[in-house]
Amino acid sequence: MRINPRKTPTQARARVSYDAILEAAARILVAEGFDRLNTNRVAEVAGVSIGTLYQYFPSKEAILAEIIRRERAQLLEDVQTATRDMAAEDVETTLERLLHAAVGHQLRRPKLARMLEYADAVLPLEEETKALNAAILQRVAAFLTHAGLEDAELLARDLVAALRGMIDAAGMAGETDQEALLLRSGRLARGYLGLGSSPAAGD
Repeated sequence: MRINPRKTPTQARARVSYDAILEAAARILVAEGFDRLNTNRVAEVAGVSIGTLYQYFPSKEAILAEIIRRERAQLLEDVQTATRDMAAEDVETTLERLLHAAVGHQLRRPKLARMLEYADAVLPLEEETKALNAAILQRVAAFLTHAGLEDAELLARDLVAALRGMIDAAGMAGETDQEALLLRSGRLARGYLGLGSSPAAGD
């Protein structure tokens, strides 16, 4: 199974076509499902020729994999941004930023997120998944160390797994209320870390 692009565009005009192909595939997944996702349909929705599509992508699996990579890159960037100023701000502020990054990733385009979770399970992306998880755990562990908690790496692994389970379950259930999910995620995180309740929880 070929899951890597044939090439990545370097010129602005080519980049527009490349991005249009990825966005068209995402829209098809959301509106029409996996059964309607094929290279001809993607080219049609993207407004490019099938020849242009094949310049960049050898298969629909390669398109799917690239969408997943983009979503992952955005999640990692959001986590890194959330923890960037942790040395200069209180623990609660950084935790809120991290929770927003995690919940926002799932609910920004919830149906697409669910579709990509299924695709991720059937595409050979194991090594990339490990690398992403390691990078996220590193940032969360650094935050927990800064917060003065012992066994930060273990706590980070537990916390990320628990939050991922809750947030993924919410996505599978079709939840779209980001504030409600943030509240529940905050309760889980603060309870496990022993940080007490947020004022937003009404306690």
